[in-house]
Amino acid sequence: MAASDDLSALRIEREPLSTGGGRWVKWVVLLLLLGAAGGGARYYLTLERPIEVEAASVTERAAGTSASVLNASGYVTARRRATVSSKVTGKVIEVNVEEGMDVRAGQVLARLDDSTLQAALRLYRAQLEAARRQIPESEVRLEQARTQLQRQERLRKEGLNTPNDIDNARAEVDSLVARIASAQEAVKVAESQISMQQTAIDDTIIRAPFTGVAISKDAQVGEMISPVSAGGGFTRTGICTIVDMRSLEIEVDVNESYINRVRGGQPVTAVLDAYPDWQIPAAVIAVVPTADRQKATVLVRIGFKDLDPRILPDMGVKVTFLREADQAATPVAQAVTLVPQGAVKTDNGSTFVFLISGQTVERRAIKTGGTDGNRVEVVAGLKGGDRVVIAAPPELVAGKEIVVK
Repeated sequence: MAASDDLSALRIEREPLSTGGGRWVKWVVLLLLLGAAGGGARYYLTLERPIEVEAASVTERAAGTSASVLNASGYVTARRRATVSSKVTGKVIEVNVEEGMDVRAGQVLARLDDSTLQAALRLYRAQLEAARRQIPESEVRLEQARTQLQRQERLRKEGLNTPNDIDNARAEVDSLVARIASAQEAVKVAESQISMQQTAIDDTIIRAPFTGVAISKDAQVGEMISPVSAGGGFTRTGICTIVDMRSLEIEVDVNESYINRVRGGQPVTAVLDAYPDWQIPAAVIAVVPTADRQKATVLVRIGFKDLDPRILPDMGVKVTFLREADQAATPVAQAVTLVPQGAVKTDNGSTFVFLISGQTVERRAIKTGGTDGNRVEVVAGLKGGDRVVIAAPPELVAGKEIVVK
């Protein structure tokens, strides 16, 4: 017997697995997997997820500070502002102003080419001189004619001439008188022409209309300038723009629904966007008695109590209209807690807020006082620095887990 036959005798013969049993095992495994997946889905769906909310901080108004009745935004404007131009069209030959330069009233800002006007002025002066020289000559001849008339009158008394001689002498006198009067009128006309031409020359000199600061330079030497928009884009209509910094004020558009809260002389606190920590005292100058039908707003003018070099035209500003002294209650000697109106809720006559405490909220009862713009004064229940929920969703209850937006 060969060795290979011995090894074959040691092989164990296995019976083939049943096909039906294999399918049963696969179905069991599939059912187990589906059960596990369904349990996970039920766990995920029944898991309570946090509610997303919006939060705000509770603030305090300093002691002795008046309450606000309205907030608005606007811009710093100059009541006295001018784009300086010329009365005539001409070529710029000199510009004496730069942006940011202080200018005085009457200061020469620019000059236009006046060569043609100067030539015409010299012509008018020559005509004036010629008219003046005609007068002495005519006066000498007039004196001679009057002497001749007197001589003719004496000869007439002696019967040595005719009436025609006297008439001719008298006509000569009258003619010279008229000629002298005409020459004198010609002198006045020439003087008027000179005065008018001098005015035209003065119009080529552009001066500052008032004391202020130049905020823009709009023309250069060699450009044409005109008081009207003529010549297309090649003609300037101004030399520079001057602002009187003493006339700075604030203009704000107040919604007409709240304009009843604004009065002339009402105290205002202004905060420039450029200096958010600087509160500027101001007061209402006037409420412009007309409304903008497109924006449904009314323009309000506000004046600064004290001007400052940091205040510049066209700066953005936020203003707070304060409660007037005659409407205010007894001055508050301590700080007042303020909470946004959107955080205050009422339920069966009780007032409360949702106070944020860690990852959950607490229903906190509060006692409110008056209003301060879009905020509510809180007498008891909150302190400065607390965080509350604004516009709480209906499903929010005490103890609910939250996530702040």
